Amino acid sequence: MDESQGLGIPTVELANGFNIPILGLGTSHDGGYSHSSVIYALKECGIRHIDTAKRYGCESYLKKAIRESGVNRESLWITTKLWPGDYGYGTTKAACLESCRNLGVDYIDLYLMHWPDANVPGKTNRELRAETWQAIEELYDEGICRSIGVSNFLISHLEQLKEDCDIIPHVNQAEYHPFQKPQELVDYCRSQGIVFEGYCPLAKGLALSHPDIIKKAEKYKCTPAQICIRWSIQNGIVTIPKSTKKERIWENCQVFDFSLSEEDMVSLNSLKNNSKIITLKFPLWKEH
Repeated sequence: MDESQGLGIPTVELANGFNIPILGLGTSHDGGYSHSSVIYALKECGIRHIDTAKRYGCESYLKKAIRESGVNRESLWITTKLWPGDYGYGTTKAACLESCRNLGVDYIDLYLMHWPDANVPGKTNRELRAETWQAIEELYDEGICRSIGVSNFLISHLEQLKEDCDIIPHVNQAEYHPFQKPQELVDYCRSQGIVFEGYCPLAKGLALSHPDIIKKAEKYKCTPAQICIRWSIQNGIVTIPKSTKKERIWENCQVFDFSLSEEDMVSLNSLKNNSKIITLKFPLWKEH
């Protein structure tokens, strides 16, 4: 892994040669954005990777925060996502350009399809994914999107996309934490050259009270959140914890000065699996 600008946050190389910081700051809707905290993350914590989405409604706020932070655009990695309501060839292109305007950028570092399904009358989800991905491929060829990927896709969705389109996604972003570790999906992505990115690394706070995680935090003289984030990163997962509190953002970044032992990694990898926190009706995650 290389290191990004900022405070030495390592990066992971994508199949197209671009390097994504392995740690980012997640945003969301419903109170998941704090203007001053984003500026703090950029200026004081060395964060250079920001994850957002059209659905979250904060792209235009991020434009202002980035400008106020004084951080150079070229040193930033900005990910945003296409909402299923915009799936389709023409609407995808229009939505991407709208996100660029909202963010105040000429290009997006990583553009993701937010979910595999959209349930549009008259088209199968597979047909709509292929049509949408074709538009994203063209945005990539034009340099408007420097890297492209998907979010919440299962192996079956990725296999279909590989058959229907030309470019394999550079990234698949999905839920990943000690209680939800979809190793079959991670292994498949790696076999295809797809970098796996994990959101919800603290299981929306549920992991912070687990006795095994608390015990390890005491052992390493750190916090349960740092144990979860370090575990995810040490598993090679690009990790995007979300917080609007400055002290938590700082805490979440202090995970590169220690390593978990092999024994502790095995222990955390063995915690109860298949406990999804994000429970929208799609995707239909395979239980195993």
